Amino acid sequence: MIRIPVRRLVGTSVLAVVLAVPVALSPMLASPAHAQFGFGRIVFDPSNYAENVLTAARTLEQINNQIQSLQNEATMLINQARNLASLPYSSLQQLQQNVQRTQQLLSQAQNIAFDVQNINQAFQQKYGSISLSATDTQLVADARSRWQNTVGGLQDAMRVQAGVVGNIDANRTEMSALVGQSQNASGALQATQAGNQLLALQSQQLSDLVALMSANGRSEALIEAERATAAEQGRIQRERFLTPGSAYQPGNARMFGNGNN
Repeated sequence: MIRIPVRRLVGTSVLAVVLAVPVALSPMLASPAHAQFGFGRIVFDPSNYAENVLTAARTLEQINNQIQSLQNEATMLINQARNLASLPYSSLQQLQQNVQRTQQLLSQAQNIAFDVQNINQAFQQKYGSISLSATDTQLVADARSRWQNTVGGLQDAMRVQAGVVGNIDANRTEMSALVGQSQNASGALQATQAGNQLLALQSQQLSDLVALMSANGRSEALIEAERATAAEQGRIQRERFLTPGSAYQPGNARMFGNGNN
């Protein structure tokens, strides 16, 4: 910030006035232009005296105007320096840490990650059409894998929820600090920077909300996918049971030996 010593400026200007007044009044102290010497005395010229006084007054007025102009310029420079002063506070590091924490929770998604290729592959293998030729052991293993995906998705959603809730306290602290910085801003630049950081805080909160909705949506989608695949698997197993040759066939049963006793 540029600071101009106004008191020194005013003192210098007053000194200039003191030095200029004798110069302006020197014509009055000198012999008048129309002074007449006769019989040993000086004849006083009122018009010349009045003109000298008027000249001195005008000179003093010009000096005062110059002093006022210099004071205005000094005030303007001080205000410009205040408006250009940067905000001595930054919440960027804290906001970036909050975003990174949420991203880490999303990247730790179990079984089926937030990746389009991964999701397509998993659904083709675990949630696609069930083959009639699949063994019972394979059907049970696939059903268990789908159940694990669903439970993992629910756990991931709860972890993201916990992370977002953990960011609330940090966001509250940052919001309080930024509002205080905005209210105590000494210039336009500081107020603007505080406002920009408040917008960044809102963006971080929105990103947390998007992450939370994504995690919840993922868990709900896994539940519905498991439910739909379980219904299809039940249909296949029922059809296999009712197919001729594969269902229960009645036959002779022998009890208590061969029946001759």
